[in-house]
Amino acid sequence: MTRIRRLWVVVVLAAAVVCAGSGCTVIPVSGPYTMNDAAGADPLTKPFQRMIATSPQPGWGIEQTIRGLQAAMAAYADDPTVLPQYLTAEALKGWTPSGAVTVLDDHLQVDLPEQDGAASAQRVTLKAKQVAYIEEDGTYVPQSGNWGRPFDLVKVKEGGYRVSGLPDGLILTRSDVERAYRPTKLYYLNGSTQDRLVVDNVRLRLKPAETYAKIILERLLKQPSGALVGAATTAFPPGTKVESVRSAEDESVVINLSGPLDLLDLSGEDALMAQIRYSLNNNDVAKGRSISVLVDGEPYTSHHPNTDDQRWLDNPGNSAYYVSNGAVHYLTKDGPGGAVAGPAGEQRQGYSDFAISKKGAYVAARTSTGISVAPLAQGGQWQEVIQGTDLTPPSWHRDGSLWTFDRKNRAVLRYDPAAKRGPETVSAPGVEKLDVTNLRVARDGVRVVVTTGKNTVWLGALTVMGGLELSNLRSLTTTEAGDEIRDAAWRDDEHLLVLVQTKAGQILNEIDVGDGAVVEIPLKDPLQALAALNERVLAESEPEKKGQGSKLLELNEDQSWTSKIDSDVETPLFHLG
Repeated sequence: MTRIRRLWVVVVLAAAVVCAGSGCTVIPVSGPYTMNDAAGADPLTKPFQRMIATSPQPGWGIEQTIRGLQAAMAAYADDPTVLPQYLTAEALKGWTPSGAVTVLDDHLQVDLPEQDGAASAQRVTLKAKQVAYIEEDGTYVPQSGNWGRPFDLVKVKEGGYRVSGLPDGLILTRSDVERAYRPTKLYYLNGSTQDRLVVDNVRLRLKPAETYAKIILERLLKQPSGALVGAATTAFPPGTKVESVRSAEDESVVINLSGPLDLLDLSGEDALMAQIRYSLNNNDVAKGRSISVLVDGEPYTSHHPNTDDQRWLDNPGNSAYYVSNGAVHYLTKDGPGGAVAGPAGEQRQGYSDFAISKKGAYVAARTSTGISVAPLAQGGQWQEVIQGTDLTPPSWHRDGSLWTFDRKNRAVLRYDPAAKRGPETVSAPGVEKLDVTNLRVARDGVRVVVTTGKNTVWLGALTVMGGLELSNLRSLTTTEAGDEIRDAAWRDDEHLLVLVQTKAGQILNEIDVGDGAVVEIPLKDPLQALAALNERVLAESEPEKKGQGSKLLELNEDQSWTSKIDSDVETPLFHLG
């Protein structure tokens, strides 16, 4: 056995000891590998491959050095000792791994210098297609387009090259991220009502010596990602620590916490368990198993899988509605249903853009002079609650308040019936300057989608720190010039449906608001409006002929569409969203 071979065996054996119990596999960064997530015996973890980086070699040329440097970046979180060996002393002093992680396509190209390779200093450029970047809080932000970065290298007397200048941060390939990171759903509490969980999609890096369950819980103790900062909160008191996560003999999951949790105060234990349970189970960890939480080894709270408790992610009311000739009707399994009770069920001209509140208690509609509200009950009447001649369609919040954007006065308005006063203006930094055409509050009561102009959809959140504010605004999608966004509707907590009119026809996209992933839903008929609730998607079609009424369509599981009502439909509706 050669010395090099013996060294490799030692490295593998040592790494195997570190990986024991964590489900990781050791692979050399310089060699080919395949993803292998099988044979994970511990239900608290996820199998993954751990890379072992190679130090720069005296006989390596420029390209080998650059590729070795990138490989050392991929292994840096597991072994930070190799990457510094690629840098000069000056470069090492000025470099830090902190900052966003750049994610590139696997096909990296190293453009070598044209000058004589014998020169002591060389500049090369690493090029690739950029896939994304991962922010320090775990937010995955998709990117597109070409990426390039120059690197200066110098020859060293012992042979080979060192990098004399390196920008901060790590550069990983798509395969590196797939190997070492996991898309993870973290569940926090709605910051205002605290009666519902809000999902926060992040990428978490796996660790050789820790189970995935413990990684999830330790991240859950921190504040949510930038998209939800100030809008979502937690039941964990500051200073809480995860001491251990283990499987008991009866296969239950035992979590031992330490910190300021009071064993005699159980006021927050239900919310805390909900955060833990959904953050583990919805990442396929400890699914179907009982969970016990200890504080300093003493019992605090527990959950059994046969407990049917869905209130933390509820979307009250699964009834579907539609508008016909200005009146709101129920939609039945077979199609048309009767008109709703109260004035909203009466045919009336001049009312449009209807919205149904939580549990179907009220309906709102836009008129030429403002927004009116009526109860879905006999004996009620329409009452104008927000005045304005240029308001966006109304949107209900799960707390019972009604939201719109006043385009004329550049203001976000909120009307709370319980306050028994007129609408209030909600601070919305940056939003006031945009050409807002629609505003919809998600069913989680935190996220807000804002459509501007004809081409852009933004995602914001209702923050409550220091007062109610619509902030954390980020661009979610932008169409090409000449295209137009026709409608946008929340499907569930994590997905938004966006209908786009292009020159070639219409496109209906389902966008993951966590990582921006897009799935196109096939269309047969051109559409005008959307409504959705989890698995159900309803749409109003465009009239086939002038003067002919629209159809109401429903999306099937096989992605085909079925006509539920063949004519005289104006808008489909669900509660909230």
